[in-house]
Order: sequence, then structure tokens, then C-alpha cells
Amino acid sequence: MDNQSIIWVLVAFGVYLVGMILIGAAYARKTSSTEDYFLGGRGLNGWVAALSAQASDMSGWLLMGLPGAIYAAGLGECWIAVGLFIGTVFNWMMISSRLRRYTIEANNSLTLPAYFENRFHDKSKVLLMASSAFIVVFFLVYTASALASGGKLFNVVFGLDYQVALTIGTVVILVYTFLGGFMAVCVTDFIQGLLMLAGLFIVPILALAFVSPANLVGLIGSTQPAGGAPSFLNLMESGGSRLGFVSIISSLGWGLGYCGMPHILTRFMALSSEKELKKSRVIGIVWAAISLGFACMVGVIGRAYLAPVVLGADGAGSAENVFIRVILKVFTSDLTVPFLGGVFLCGILAAIMSTADSQLLVTAASVSEDIYKGVVNPKAKDSHVLAISRITVIIVAVLAYFIALNPNNSIMGLVSNAWAGFGAAFGPVVVLSLFWRRSNRPGAICGMLGGGLTVIVWDYVPLAAGQTLGVATGLYSLVVGFAVGLLAMVVGSLCTKEPSEEMLREYDKVCGTKQQ
Repeated sequence: MDNQSIIWVLVAFGVYLVGMILIGAAYARKTSSTEDYFLGGRGLNGWVAALSAQASDMSGWLLMGLPGAIYAAGLGECWIAVGLFIGTVFNWMMISSRLRRYTIEANNSLTLPAYFENRFHDKSKVLLMASSAFIVVFFLVYTASALASGGKLFNVVFGLDYQVALTIGTVVILVYTFLGGFMAVCVTDFIQGLLMLAGLFIVPILALAFVSPANLVGLIGSTQPAGGAPSFLNLMESGGSRLGFVSIISSLGWGLGYCGMPHILTRFMALSSEKELKKSRVIGIVWAAISLGFACMVGVIGRAYLAPVVLGADGAGSAENVFIRVILKVFTSDLTVPFLGGVFLCGILAAIMSTADSQLLVTAASVSEDIYKGVVNPKAKDSHVLAISRITVIIVAVLAYFIALNPNNSIMGLVSNAWAGFGAAFGPVVVLSLFWRRSNRPGAICGMLGGGLTVIVWDYVPLAAGQTLGVATGLYSLVVGFAVGLLAMVVGSLCTKEPSEEMLREYDKVCGTKQQ
């Protein structure tokens, strides 16, 4: 970009970032209790809940990781998007309503760990402590992936040193999350969700118009993808090789993660009414279908539009930067409206920030509400809990910052590890707590520890001739961890005492059935 284009893009970024901080400051005045800070007083409307849930879910992975994987290996990488869409539909249709009702019935639980404790009447605090520990560990990695995405964005667009770019993005996210809490995060996520959707919809269509649909296959072929253009455009091939059953199951298995994502599930808990939830359900599913579909298009069209340059080869930059490169070329070379390009680049920043802020808030809630107030100081005042939560936001952001300092970290890899951890540790417990009357506290403990530890062992312990089981088998750890967690919870529940009469009454009141 020339200097004038850079100035216009900087103006767009400046307007966007100042706007996000002002929203945080505005909601800081309205935050007077922990319920306000963590769940917005359970007052979310349908539009804000839906778009904030989806925006906080997708992160920089949607605009960088997924298009980059498809750009590099072909349409076979789209199976992840298919799995995620199925998971989104299941989460909204099956989990959202029951979870919202149950968290209210279970002593007005403000966090997912508190819900587990109250749902299963766990006086021992084991569920509370275990779930809080998993949240802190896995959200450190997840937040690091978002911060790394921000660093790469500023590095590519402005040529800033990666560490400097990472620092700028981290500070902005910290400010409005620290100030305004849940409502600030949700309102900014709502704006960011609209911005992400606009960018995903408009940019690939413009790029396709410039290359012409008739030239698409030929231009893809000119970049010499593995196996040629036919292989690149084949859903059953990736990187020039035929996809096996394990690869497809691993990709579809990403959808299992939705049932255990704290930053998404808290949106369901915060909805103001069942009526708003029904509205959110439609909006969220439609948003997911459009955004995932167009993110896949970015990877395919980007391969043709950026030709003869091939990202990831000959020092041309990472394939995960494909959406950034397409935006820069469309709006500074073909259309020469750099300010508009800056607006759509803010869409990528929006995806990054909308996830990082939600993760920081959930981690802060877990430490302050669940560990500090739940275990260390049960009589703590709201003001003390709020102070602890804001301190936690700073500490977690700093730790994630250090994890993200390595510019060679793969966004896709970091997200994959954290997504698997949450999905396996919490997913089976959430599903069975809402749909199986016989589930109990020992079963929930077995399920949570079994699923979460399976992911850690599968991904990090070299048990197969110096390799991890994930590398040796090619099977995504979430698929294995979810199955182990589900089985462990069923076995643990059946081998121990039945739930108390009080637990059964609560279940029947929320779920409206007395059948096991």
C-alpha cells in the first residue's frame, strides 16, 4: 500500500477501536453487581445474544484459520465448517432453552462451573474447582490464539513488528473488557458480528467479479495446487490426497465442541426471556450458515484472485493471511477506496476481539466468582468479587500475551487444542445434565475429568513410538475425549447412588419429564 492508503486504513481502525473503548466506558457506569458484570443482569435481547454468541464463537479462526486451510489444501478442509454448522444448530435447538431455565432454577447460577455445582448439589466443590481449572488452562491457549491473530493482522497491514502489533491489540481488548464487563462485551460483539458478516459477504463477491467466474478454475490451476485444480475443488480431497474416514470424522467432530464452550453457553444463560431465545435461535443459525459458507469461499476465490502469488510459498507470507491480502488488493488496487478496505479489515479485528474479550470475561468469572467467592471467601462482597475479576482479566491477558509472542504459532493449531479441551471436558456433562435424569455428581466428576484429561494425554503425551496418539492416528482428540467423557459419566452415575429427591424434582421442573 502507498502512504495515503495506509493513512485511510489507519483512520478506519482508529474510529473502530475508539468506538469499542467508548462502549466499554459507557457500560462501566451501569455495572454495579456481579450479575451485571458476568451476565448483564440476564437482560440480553435476541439480536445481541445471537450475534454476540456467534461472533465470540468464531474468532480469528473464521476469517484467518479456516480460509487459510482451504486456500492451502483445497475444499476438503470444508468438512470442519460442516461439522461446526451441525454443532451450532444442535446447540441452539437442544441446549439453549434448557440451559437457560436450569441455571435460573439451580440457585441462579452465574457461571458454568457454578451451574455444575448447583445442578449436582456438589458440596465438596470438586466440580467447581475442576471446571474452573479447565477454564483457566484452556482459555489461556484460546485467548493466545486470538491475540496472535491480532498481531498477524497489524503486522501484515501496517508492517508493524509482530510484538508491537500484538501489544496494541491486547491493550485495546483489555480496556473495554476491564471497564464494562458482560454487556460491554456483548454489545461490542453484536457490532463486530455485523461487521464480520458484511466483510465475509461482500469481499469474496467483489474478488470473484474481478477474476470472473469463467476464469476461476484456470487461475487456481495456474497456482499449481497439489493434485491440480480438480483435486483442489474436490470435497473428498485435501492437499492432493484422498480424504480418509478418520479425517472426515475428525473434521465433523469439531461440532461436538459447541456443547462445552463456556463463552457461548453464557449467552444462553443471559437471555431475558424464552421469546427472545427463539428469536436468537433463528438469527444465530442463519448467521452461522452464511459466515461459514462465505469463509470457505474466501479460501477458494483467494487462490485465484491472488495468483500468481501463492501464500505460504517463496516467502509470500502465511496462507492464514489470505483474507487480509484479498481485502488489501480489492480496495487499494482494484477499487482504490482504502478507507472501505480499512472497514473490512476491522471485520477481521472484530472477529479476533469478539472472542478474546469473551474468553477473558469467562476466565475472570471463574476465578473470582467460582474460586474466590465459591471456595476462598464465601462471604465476599460484590465489590471485592468485581475487583478480583478485573485483576484476573489483566493477569490472564498478560499470560496469553506471552504465549502468543511466537509469530510462528498456528492460529488453527491453538484453536484446535483449546476447542477440544472444552468440548471434551464440559460437553458430555452439559448434555447429560440436561437430558438424563439419572445423572449424578460422581458421574459428572468422572465425565469431566475423563474427557478433559483424555484430550491432554491424546495431544501432549508421546505414547506411540515418540509420537502423540493424535499424530499417530490422525484422529482429532475432541472425538475421543467426548466419547470417553460421555461413557465415564454414564458409568460413574450408574455405579453410584441415584440422585436425591430434591435433584429429581429440580430436573422435572425444568425438563418437564419423569422418565429416565
